[in-house]
Amino acid sequence: MRERLCSKVGCAREAVTTLTYDYGDQMAALGPLGGGTDPHAHDLCAIHTDRLSVPKGWVVVRHETLRV
Repeated sequence: MRERLCSKVGCAREAVTTLTYDYGDQMAALGPLGGGTDPHAHDLCAIHTDRLSVPKGWVVVRHETLRV
């Protein structure tokens, strides 16, 4: 399977998370790579995941994967 790349323009790093927005609730959700079929989801590399910023007043929900 081909690796998924970061959605940020000019970035060629491998994606590690998927970002989605809920404009009505002013929320950004960041979690493990999604299925890849949602056209409104954005894949991000580790650097862009760490640098994520949202508009003032918005909430970022970070979903972590469970490690056993």
